[in-house]
Amino acid sequence: MNKKEHRLGVSEDNLVVRHLKLDPQGVGNIQEAIGEIDSLYGLDRVSFDEKSQVLNLAYDASRLCLDGIEDVLAKHHIEVGHDWWTHFKEGYYKFVDENVKDNVGRDPWSCHQSPPGKRPKR
Repeated sequence: MNKKEHRLGVSEDNLVVRHLKLDPQGVGNIQEAIGEIDSLYGLDRVSFDEKSQVLNLAYDASRLCLDGIEDVLAKHHIEVGHDWWTHFKEGYYKFVDENVKDNVGRDPWSCHQSPPGKRPKR
């Protein structure tokens, strides 16, 4: 099985892909912001589509979250779009990021396994 190569700090199991529409008013500083976002630990790739004003991200959600990326954008006076669909996706992305981060250290659990020390019924 051939796995894709990822940057240092990025695990294939926790890799998430995000697409955020940005507010077109402040996209003048986008290249500086992309440069700073690109240096974050846990980020796999980042790009910006000028035509659709969408920031495309792929990162390890156990090491990085959308809030950290939005902090960098805010520092460069760039805002996420204000339409309802972008806000809905943003909330969903944050929920999934938090779930990934919470479940990183936990062992998988199944109700079909016998508790430790119990004999299976025959």
